[in-house]
Amino acid sequence: MRNASVLIALVLAGAIVSTALAQADHPSFEDLRLELVAEGFVSPVTLTSPPGDDRLFVVDRPGIVYALDQQGQREEEPFLEITDRVVELDPGYDERGLLGFAFHPDFAENGRAFAYYSAPLREGGPAGWNHTAVLAEFTLGDDGRLDPASERVLLEVDQPQMNHNGGQLLFGHDGFLYLGLGDGGAANDVAEGHPPLGNGQDVTTLLGSVLRLDVDSGDPYGIPADNPFADGVELPAEHEWAGDQARPEIYLWGLRNPYRFSVDRETGAILIPDVGQNLWEEVNHVTGPGNLGWNLREGTFGFDPNEPAAIMQEGPTTGPLGDELIDPVLVYAHPGVAQGVEVEERGISVSGGYVYRGSAIPELVGYYVFGDWSQSFGAPGGKLFVASTEETGGWEFVLDRQLDEFVLAFGEDAAGELYVLTTEQAGPQGDTGKVYRIVAGE
Repeated sequence: MRNASVLIALVLAGAIVSTALAQADHPSFEDLRLELVAEGFVSPVTLTSPPGDDRLFVVDRPGIVYALDQQGQREEEPFLEITDRVVELDPGYDERGLLGFAFHPDFAENGRAFAYYSAPLREGGPAGWNHTAVLAEFTLGDDGRLDPASERVLLEVDQPQMNHNGGQLLFGHDGFLYLGLGDGGAANDVAEGHPPLGNGQDVTTLLGSVLRLDVDSGDPYGIPADNPFADGVELPAEHEWAGDQARPEIYLWGLRNPYRFSVDRETGAILIPDVGQNLWEEVNHVTGPGNLGWNLREGTFGFDPNEPAAIMQEGPTTGPLGDELIDPVLVYAHPGVAQGVEVEERGISVSGGYVYRGSAIPELVGYYVFGDWSQSFGAPGGKLFVASTEETGGWEFVLDRQLDEFVLAFGEDAAGELYVLTTEQAGPQGDTGKVYRIVAGE
Protein backbone atom coordinates (compact mmCIF):
# COMPACT_ATOMS: atom_id res chain seq x y z
CA MET A 1 0.00 0.00 0.00
CA ARG A 2 2.78 2.44 -0.80
CA ASN A 3 4.43 4.25 -3.69
CA ALA A 4 7.13 6.43 -2.18
CA SER A 5 8.88 6.92 -5.51
CA VAL A 6 6.06 8.89 -7.05
CA LEU A 7 5.84 12.65 -6.62
CA ILE A 8 2.19 13.60 -6.30
CA ALA A 9 1.40 17.16 -7.35
CA LEU A 10 -1.04 19.09 -5.22
CA VAL A 11 -3.87 19.14 -7.70
CA LEU A 12 -7.49 19.82 -8.33
CA ALA A 13 -9.04 18.22 -11.47
CA GLY A 14 -5.57 17.30 -12.68
CA ALA A 15 -4.10 20.81 -12.59
CA ILE A 16 -2.26 22.86 -10.02
CA VAL A 17 -4.39 25.73 -8.78
CA SER A 18 -2.52 28.26 -6.69
CA THR A 19 -3.07 31.80 -5.52
CA ALA A 20 -0.13 34.08 -6.34
CA LEU A 21 0.63 35.33 -2.87
CA ALA A 22 4.41 35.32 -2.68
CA GLN A 23 5.95 38.73 -2.24
CA ALA A 24 9.28 39.72 -3.75
CA ASP A 25 11.14 38.99 -0.53
CA HIS A 26 9.65 35.50 -0.04
CA PRO A 27 10.26 32.30 -2.02
CA SER A 28 7.20 31.33 -4.03
CA PHE A 29 7.22 27.65 -2.91
CA GLU A 30 5.43 26.83 -6.17
CA ASP A 31 7.69 23.79 -6.55
CA LEU A 32 6.52 22.10 -3.34
CA ARG A 33 5.09 18.67 -4.00
CA LEU A 34 3.52 15.85 -2.01
CA GLU A 35 5.29 12.51 -2.06
CA LEU A 36 2.99 9.59 -1.33
CA VAL A 37 4.41 7.64 1.61
CA ALA A 38 1.55 5.35 2.64
CA GLU A 39 -2.17 4.80 2.06
CA GLY A 40 -5.03 2.57 3.10
CA PHE A 41 -5.92 4.34 6.35
CA VAL A 42 -9.47 5.17 7.47
CA SER A 43 -8.91 8.66 8.87
CA PRO A 44 -5.28 9.47 9.75
CA VAL A 45 -5.21 12.35 12.23
CA THR A 46 -1.71 12.40 13.72
CA LEU A 47 1.84 11.58 12.62
CA THR A 48 4.75 11.79 15.02
CA SER A 49 8.09 10.19 15.92
CA PRO A 50 9.99 9.94 19.20
CA PRO A 51 13.43 11.58 19.35
CA GLY A 52 16.09 9.55 17.61
CA ASP A 53 13.64 7.19 15.86
CA ASP A 54 13.27 7.49 12.09
CA ARG A 55 10.01 5.52 12.03
CA LEU A 56 6.69 7.27 11.39
CA PHE A 57 3.85 6.63 13.83
CA VAL A 58 0.46 7.27 12.24
CA VAL A 59 -2.70 7.55 14.34
CA ASP A 60 -5.89 6.31 12.66
CA ARG A 61 -9.12 7.67 14.15
CA PRO A 62 -10.86 4.30 14.81
CA GLY A 63 -8.23 3.55 17.47
CA ILE A 64 -5.00 2.26 15.93
CA VAL A 65 -1.43 3.58 15.91
CA TYR A 66 0.71 2.17 13.08
CA ALA A 67 4.51 2.18 12.88
CA LEU A 68 5.96 2.73 9.39
CA ASP A 69 9.46 3.00 8.01
CA GLN A 70 10.49 6.01 5.92
CA GLN A 71 9.34 4.22 2.76
CA GLY A 72 5.85 3.74 4.18
CA GLN A 73 6.07 0.02 4.92
CA ARG A 74 3.91 -0.82 7.94
CA GLU A 75 5.14 -3.07 10.69
CA GLU A 76 3.15 -6.28 10.74
CA GLU A 77 1.30 -5.59 14.00
CA PRO A 78 -0.14 -2.22 15.14
CA PHE A 79 2.02 -0.30 17.59
CA LEU A 80 -1.13 0.27 19.67
CA GLU A 81 -4.73 -0.84 19.15
CA ILE A 82 -7.57 0.37 21.39
CA THR A 83 -10.50 0.15 18.98
CA ASP A 84 -12.43 -1.66 21.71
CA ARG A 85 -12.28 1.46 23.92
CA VAL A 86 -13.21 4.09 21.34
CA VAL A 87 -16.84 5.11 20.93
CA GLU A 88 -18.59 3.75 17.84
CA LEU A 89 -17.99 6.29 15.09
CA ASP A 90 -20.53 7.62 12.59
CA PRO A 91 -19.12 6.76 9.15
CA GLY A 92 -20.91 9.71 7.55
CA TYR A 93 -19.19 12.34 9.72
CA ASP A 94 -17.61 12.23 13.14
CA GLU A 95 -15.13 14.34 15.10
CA ARG A 96 -14.54 11.70 17.79
CA GLY A 97 -12.08 8.82 17.90
CA LEU A 98 -8.43 8.33 18.79
CA LEU A 99 -7.40 11.92 18.27
CA GLY A 100 -4.11 12.51 20.06
CA PHE A 101 -0.88 10.63 20.68
CA ALA A 102 2.48 11.71 22.08
CA PHE A 103 5.71 10.02 23.11
CA HIS A 104 7.30 11.01 26.39
CA PRO A 105 10.53 12.99 25.69
CA ASP A 106 12.44 10.15 27.39
CA PHE A 107 10.52 7.40 25.59
CA ALA A 108 13.72 5.56 24.64
CA GLU A 109 14.46 5.14 28.36
CA ASN A 110 11.03 4.85 29.97
CA GLY A 111 8.78 3.47 27.21
CA ARG A 112 5.93 5.86 28.12
CA ALA A 113 3.41 7.26 25.62
CA PHE A 114 0.10 9.08 25.94
CA ALA A 115 -3.17 8.92 24.03
CA TYR A 116 -6.36 10.98 23.96
CA TYR A 117 -9.52 9.28 22.74
CA SER A 118 -13.33 9.43 22.78
CA ALA A 119 -14.84 6.68 24.91
CA PRO A 120 -18.50 5.91 25.54
CA LEU A 121 -20.03 8.07 28.25
CA ARG A 122 -18.64 6.90 31.57
CA GLU A 123 -20.86 5.51 34.29
CA GLY A 124 -22.13 8.45 36.27
CA GLY A 125 -21.62 10.90 33.41
CA PRO A 126 -24.26 13.59 32.85
CA ALA A 127 -27.45 12.07 31.45
CA GLY A 128 -27.91 12.78 27.77
CA TRP A 129 -24.30 13.80 27.16
CA ASN A 130 -22.48 12.31 24.21
CA HIS A 131 -19.25 10.70 25.37
CA THR A 132 -16.27 10.90 27.71
CA ALA A 133 -12.84 12.02 26.51
CA VAL A 134 -9.98 10.05 28.04
CA LEU A 135 -6.33 10.98 28.52
CA ALA A 136 -4.35 7.83 29.23
CA GLU A 137 -0.78 6.61 29.54
CA PHE A 138 0.51 3.38 27.99
CA THR A 139 3.86 1.67 28.41
CA LEU A 140 6.01 -0.41 26.13
CA GLY A 141 5.60 -4.19 26.33
CA ASP A 142 8.18 -6.90 25.86
CA ASP A 143 7.26 -7.16 22.18
CA GLY A 144 8.33 -3.58 21.46
CA ARG A 145 4.76 -2.30 21.17
CA LEU A 146 2.58 -0.38 23.57
CA ASP A 147 0.66 -2.75 25.81
CA PRO A 148 -3.09 -1.94 25.83
CA ALA A 149 -3.35 -3.65 29.23
CA SER A 150 -0.89 -1.12 30.69
CA GLU A 151 -3.38 1.73 30.32
CA ARG A 152 -3.41 4.21 33.21
CA VAL A 153 -6.21 6.78 32.92
CA LEU A 154 -5.01 10.26 33.89
CA LEU A 155 -8.09 12.32 33.12
CA GLU A 156 -11.69 11.92 32.00
CA VAL A 157 -13.67 14.85 30.60
CA ASP A 158 -17.35 14.41 29.80
CA GLN A 159 -18.37 15.92 26.46
CA PRO A 160 -21.93 17.17 25.91
CA GLN A 161 -21.87 16.87 22.10
CA MET A 162 -20.07 14.88 19.40
CA ASN A 163 -18.09 17.76 17.91
CA HIS A 164 -15.32 20.18 18.98
CA ASN A 165 -13.17 17.62 20.75
CA GLY A 166 -9.79 19.23 20.14
CA GLY A 167 -7.39 16.34 20.54
CA GLN A 168 -3.85 17.61 20.07
CA LEU A 169 -1.42 16.03 22.52
CA LEU A 170 2.25 17.03 22.69
CA PHE A 171 5.16 17.85 24.97
CA GLY A 172 6.55 21.36 25.13
CA HIS A 173 10.14 22.48 25.53
CA ASP A 174 9.39 22.69 29.25
CA GLY A 175 8.79 18.92 29.47
CA PHE A 176 5.09 19.34 30.29
CA LEU A 177 2.26 17.62 28.44
CA TYR A 178 -0.19 19.87 26.57
CA LEU A 179 -3.73 18.74 25.67
CA GLY A 180 -6.22 20.71 23.58
CA LEU A 181 -9.92 20.47 24.46
CA GLY A 182 -12.72 21.97 22.38
CA ASP A 183 -15.68 23.84 23.83
CA GLY A 184 -17.88 20.73 24.05
CA GLY A 185 -19.60 20.97 20.69
CA ALA A 186 -22.91 22.12 19.24
CA ALA A 187 -22.51 25.70 17.97
CA ASN A 188 -21.70 29.17 19.34
CA ASP A 189 -20.63 27.66 22.71
CA VAL A 190 -24.28 27.62 23.82
CA ALA A 191 -26.26 24.41 24.37
CA GLU A 192 -26.66 21.68 26.96
CA GLY A 193 -23.37 21.46 28.85
CA HIS A 194 -22.33 25.04 28.03
CA PRO A 195 -22.43 27.47 31.00
CA PRO A 196 -23.64 31.08 30.71
CA LEU A 197 -20.16 32.40 29.90
CA GLY A 198 -19.55 29.54 27.48
CA ASN A 199 -16.95 26.87 28.13
CA GLY A 200 -14.35 28.94 26.33
CA GLN A 201 -14.54 31.81 28.83
CA ASP A 202 -15.50 29.88 31.95
CA VAL A 203 -12.19 28.84 33.53
CA THR A 204 -13.96 26.66 36.09
CA THR A 205 -14.46 24.09 33.29
CA LEU A 206 -11.74 22.25 31.36
CA LEU A 207 -13.54 22.50 28.04
CA GLY A 208 -12.45 25.20 25.60
CA SER A 209 -8.88 25.13 26.89
CA VAL A 210 -5.34 23.86 26.43
CA LEU A 211 -4.24 21.99 29.54
CA ARG A 212 -0.62 21.85 30.75
CA LEU A 213 0.21 18.87 32.96
CA ASP A 214 3.27 17.53 34.73
CA VAL A 215 3.06 13.80 34.05
CA ASP A 216 6.34 13.15 35.87
CA SER A 217 4.94 14.05 39.29
CA GLY A 218 1.70 13.94 41.22
CA ASP A 219 -1.11 11.40 41.17
CA PRO A 220 -2.28 11.09 38.46
CA TYR A 221 -0.39 14.25 37.38
CA GLY A 222 1.08 17.41 38.84
CA ILE A 223 0.27 21.06 38.16
CA PRO A 224 3.17 23.20 36.89
CA ALA A 225 3.76 25.98 39.41
CA ASP A 226 3.52 28.69 36.73
CA ASN A 227 0.17 27.58 35.29
CA PRO A 228 -1.98 30.73 35.44
CA PHE A 229 -4.48 29.30 37.97
CA ALA A 230 -2.10 27.07 39.92
CA ASP A 231 -2.63 29.24 43.00
CA GLY A 232 -6.27 30.03 42.25
CA VAL A 233 -7.81 33.28 41.10
CA GLU A 234 -10.63 35.49 42.35
CA LEU A 235 -13.71 34.94 40.22
CA PRO A 236 -15.59 38.23 39.63
CA ALA A 237 -18.99 37.98 41.28
CA GLU A 238 -20.79 39.79 38.45
CA HIS A 239 -20.47 36.69 36.28
CA GLU A 240 -22.21 33.34 36.68
CA TRP A 241 -19.53 30.65 36.83
CA ALA A 242 -20.10 26.92 36.39
CA GLY A 243 -17.84 26.06 39.34
CA ASP A 244 -16.36 27.55 42.47
CA GLN A 245 -12.73 27.83 41.37
CA ALA A 246 -10.60 28.02 38.26
CA ARG A 247 -9.11 24.74 37.07
CA PRO A 248 -5.35 24.71 37.72
CA GLU A 249 -4.71 22.46 34.70
CA ILE A 250 -5.64 25.29 32.29
CA TYR A 251 -2.83 27.07 30.42
CA LEU A 252 -4.72 28.68 27.51
CA TRP A 253 -8.45 29.33 27.37
CA GLY A 254 -10.99 31.04 25.12
CA LEU A 255 -10.84 28.28 22.49
CA ARG A 256 -13.54 26.82 20.28
CA ASN A 257 -11.76 23.80 18.81
CA PRO A 258 -7.94 23.66 18.96
CA TYR A 259 -8.02 20.56 16.80
CA ARG A 260 -4.33 20.65 15.87
CA PHE A 261 -1.47 22.78 17.19
CA SER A 262 2.29 22.47 17.44
CA VAL A 263 5.38 23.62 19.26
CA ASP A 264 8.16 25.22 17.25
CA ARG A 265 11.00 22.80 17.93
CA GLU A 266 13.55 25.66 17.79
CA THR A 267 11.85 28.48 19.72
CA GLY A 268 9.35 26.59 21.89
CA ALA A 269 6.50 28.90 20.80
CA ILE A 270 3.04 27.37 20.39
CA LEU A 271 1.33 27.74 16.99
CA ILE A 272 -2.33 27.18 17.79
CA PRO A 273 -5.05 27.56 15.17
CA ASP A 274 -8.66 27.65 16.37
CA VAL A 275 -11.42 26.32 14.13
CA GLY A 276 -14.03 29.04 13.63
CA GLN A 277 -17.83 29.12 13.66
CA ASN A 278 -19.46 30.59 10.54
CA LEU A 279 -17.06 33.25 9.35
CA TRP A 280 -13.40 33.26 10.36
CA GLU A 281 -10.48 30.88 10.87
CA GLU A 282 -7.47 31.93 12.91
CA VAL A 283 -3.88 31.07 13.84
CA ASN A 284 -2.38 32.17 17.15
CA HIS A 285 1.32 32.40 18.07
CA VAL A 286 1.75 32.25 21.85
CA THR A 287 4.71 32.09 24.20
CA GLY A 288 2.79 32.10 27.47
CA PRO A 289 -0.65 31.56 29.00
CA GLY A 290 -3.69 33.65 28.14
CA ASN A 291 -7.19 34.06 26.74
CA LEU A 292 -7.63 33.55 22.98
CA GLY A 293 -11.08 35.12 22.89
CA TRP A 294 -13.80 32.56 22.05
CA ASN A 295 -16.80 33.07 22.31
CA LEU A 296 -16.36 36.81 22.77
CA ARG A 297 -14.51 36.97 19.48
CA GLU A 298 -14.06 34.90 16.35
CA GLY A 299 -10.74 35.72 14.72
CA THR A 300 -10.14 39.44 15.23
CA PHE A 301 -13.87 40.18 14.99
CA GLY A 302 -16.52 40.48 17.67
CA PHE A 303 -18.90 37.55 18.12
CA ASP A 304 -22.51 37.40 19.25
CA PRO A 305 -23.91 33.86 19.87
CA ASN A 306 -27.36 35.19 19.00
CA GLU A 307 -26.14 36.46 15.59
CA PRO A 308 -23.30 34.13 14.62
CA ALA A 309 -23.36 35.19 10.95
CA ALA A 310 -23.05 38.91 11.71
CA ILE A 311 -19.76 40.57 10.75
CA MET A 312 -18.77 42.59 13.80
CA GLN A 313 -15.73 44.76 13.16
CA GLU A 314 -15.45 45.69 16.83
CA GLY A 315 -15.44 43.30 19.74
CA PRO A 316 -14.40 42.97 23.37
CA THR A 317 -10.73 43.33 24.24
CA THR A 318 -10.86 41.76 27.70
CA GLY A 319 -12.36 38.61 29.19
CA PRO A 320 -14.48 38.04 32.33
CA LEU A 321 -11.37 38.03 34.52
CA GLY A 322 -10.28 41.39 33.12
CA ASP A 323 -7.60 39.59 31.12
CA GLU A 324 -6.52 41.05 27.78
CA LEU A 325 -7.55 38.91 24.82
CA ILE A 326 -4.70 37.62 22.65
CA ASP A 327 -4.93 38.61 18.98
CA PRO A 328 -4.35 35.97 16.30
CA VAL A 329 -1.49 36.46 13.86
CA LEU A 330 -3.40 35.14 10.82
CA VAL A 331 -7.11 35.28 10.00
CA TYR A 332 -8.97 34.12 6.89
CA ALA A 333 -12.61 33.92 5.89
CA HIS A 334 -14.97 31.13 4.90
CA PRO A 335 -16.00 31.13 1.23
CA GLY A 336 -18.70 33.63 0.40
CA VAL A 337 -18.84 35.52 3.70
CA ALA A 338 -16.26 38.31 3.56
CA GLN A 339 -17.98 40.86 1.37
CA GLY A 340 -16.76 44.34 2.22
CA VAL A 341 -14.05 43.03 4.54
CA GLU A 342 -10.38 42.88 3.56
CA VAL A 343 -9.89 39.26 4.59
CA GLU A 344 -9.14 36.56 2.02
CA GLU A 345 -11.57 33.63 1.69
CA ARG A 346 -9.62 30.38 1.98
CA GLY A 347 -11.55 27.53 3.69
CA ILE A 348 -13.90 26.42 6.46
CA SER A 349 -11.78 24.56 9.05
CA VAL A 350 -8.14 25.33 9.73
CA SER A 351 -5.79 22.36 10.15
CA GLY A 352 -2.74 23.30 12.18
CA GLY A 353 0.76 22.50 10.96
CA TYR A 354 4.36 23.25 11.89
CA VAL A 355 7.11 25.78 11.52
CA TYR A 356 9.48 23.94 9.21
CA ARG A 357 12.79 22.99 10.87
CA GLY A 358 13.93 20.19 8.58
CA SER A 359 16.93 20.11 6.26
CA ALA A 360 15.51 18.79 2.98
CA ILE A 361 13.99 22.14 1.91
CA PRO A 362 16.36 24.88 3.18
CA GLU A 363 14.31 27.78 1.77
CA LEU A 364 11.29 26.63 3.82
CA VAL A 365 13.05 26.90 7.19
CA GLY A 366 11.23 29.30 9.51
CA TYR A 367 7.98 29.31 7.52
CA TYR A 368 4.72 27.99 8.93
CA VAL A 369 3.16 25.13 6.92
CA PHE A 370 -0.52 24.34 7.57
CA GLY A 371 -3.81 23.95 5.75
CA ASP A 372 -7.59 23.79 5.71
CA TRP A 373 -9.92 20.79 5.78
CA SER A 374 -12.01 21.72 2.70
CA GLN A 375 -14.06 24.38 0.97
CA SER A 376 -17.33 22.72 1.99
CA PHE A 377 -18.70 19.69 3.80
CA GLY A 378 -20.01 18.28 0.54
CA ALA A 379 -16.82 17.54 -1.38
CA PRO A 380 -13.10 17.11 -0.73
CA GLY A 381 -11.17 20.28 -1.42
CA GLY A 382 -8.57 21.02 1.23
CA LYS A 383 -5.77 23.56 1.14
CA LEU A 384 -2.03 23.64 1.67
CA PHE A 385 -0.82 26.95 3.08
CA VAL A 386 2.62 28.41 3.70
CA ALA A 387 2.85 31.58 5.78
CA SER A 388 5.80 33.70 6.72
CA THR A 389 6.49 34.28 10.40
CA GLU A 390 8.20 36.96 12.46
CA GLU A 391 11.42 35.11 11.73
CA THR A 392 10.89 35.28 7.96
CA GLY A 393 9.49 38.78 7.64
CA GLY A 394 6.10 39.08 9.32
CA TRP A 395 2.88 37.09 9.31
CA GLU A 396 1.37 36.77 5.85
CA PHE A 397 0.23 34.05 3.46
CA VAL A 398 2.90 33.09 0.93
CA LEU A 399 1.24 30.03 -0.65
CA ASP A 400 -2.43 29.02 -0.94
CA ARG A 401 -2.80 25.86 -2.99
CA GLN A 402 -5.95 23.91 -3.72
CA LEU A 403 -6.02 20.13 -3.19
CA ASP A 404 -8.56 17.50 -4.20
CA GLU A 405 -8.72 15.69 -0.83
CA PHE A 406 -9.85 16.54 2.69
CA VAL A 407 -6.84 17.69 4.70
CA LEU A 408 -7.08 16.10 8.15
CA ALA A 409 -3.79 17.07 9.75
CA PHE A 410 -0.06 17.64 9.40
CA GLY A 411 2.78 15.65 10.93
CA GLU A 412 6.44 16.10 11.81
CA ASP A 413 9.04 13.36 12.05
CA ALA A 414 12.11 13.21 14.27
CA ALA A 415 14.21 14.97 11.61
CA GLY A 416 11.77 17.88 11.30
CA GLU A 417 10.38 16.89 7.89
CA LEU A 418 6.67 17.55 7.39
CA TYR A 419 3.75 15.40 6.24
CA VAL A 420 0.15 15.95 5.13
CA LEU A 421 -2.59 13.49 6.18
CA THR A 422 -5.63 13.32 3.92
CA THR A 423 -8.75 11.36 3.05
CA GLU A 424 -11.35 11.37 0.30
CA GLN A 425 -14.23 10.90 2.75
CA ALA A 426 -15.89 13.46 5.01
CA GLY A 427 -16.38 10.77 7.65
CA PRO A 428 -14.35 7.86 9.05
CA GLN A 429 -15.11 5.19 6.47
CA GLY A 430 -13.32 3.24 3.75
CA ASP A 431 -9.56 3.17 3.26
CA THR A 432 -8.84 6.38 1.32
CA GLY A 433 -6.63 7.91 4.02
CA LYS A 434 -3.13 8.81 2.84
CA VAL A 435 0.15 10.12 4.22
CA TYR A 436 2.22 12.44 2.03
CA ARG A 437 5.67 13.88 2.67
CA ILE A 438 6.20 17.52 1.66
CA VAL A 439 9.20 17.73 -0.67
CA ALA A 440 10.74 20.17 -3.11
CA GLY A 441 10.04 19.49 -6.76
CA GLU A 442 12.61 18.35 -9.30
